[in-house]
Amino acid sequence: MKADQTNFIRLMRKGREEGILYVIENYGGYLRTIVHRRLFALPDQVDECMNDIFFGIWKNIGSFDETKGSFQNWAASIAHLKAIDYLRKAGRALKTVSLDEPGLQLQQEDAGLARILEQELSEEMQELLSCLNEQDRKLFLKIYGEEEDPGKTGAEMGLTKSSVYVRLFRGKKKIRMFAKNRKGMER
Repeated sequence: MKADQTNFIRLMRKGREEGILYVIENYGGYLRTIVHRRLFALPDQVDECMNDIFFGIWKNIGSFDETKGSFQNWAASIAHLKAIDYLRKAGRALKTVSLDEPGLQLQQEDAGLARILEQELSEEMQELLSCLNEQDRKLFLKIYGEEEDPGKTGAEMGLTKSSVYVRLFRGKKKIRMFAKNRKGMER
């Protein structure tokens, strides 16, 4: 059976390759643009990221719900999140290099890349957190950015542990809505 706009999702759900080949041909350029926007400083990672995106679409097609949005938006969110994962992974790899080892020098371009990656992630994070109030922003940055214990962070801010979790839950909900609205405005 040949894949087309009306049946490619059904084919993928049945495990048929024609469905993912249709996605690669018809949505590949769009998804690559999203990845290039995020990974402009890591051009050697784009192809690997694209492969992971198509694999993610293939493996998670069962979670796609036509009633909640278009396939293109769903696939774009996978691409966006995967590209951010690659940025984080590259940032962690640069941070784990020990400068104390004899004979090891961090190349200047790696340091520049680290700054670019850090700035890109920081800007993305600030934009996403902009929908929260100041106290919730601090809470998110301490718990998710600095990986502090929620109970300890709550105590420092005069909050109970349960109220911290409630604030995190509500904050995540606000961030999801903000990101969804932002994607809708980009179109």
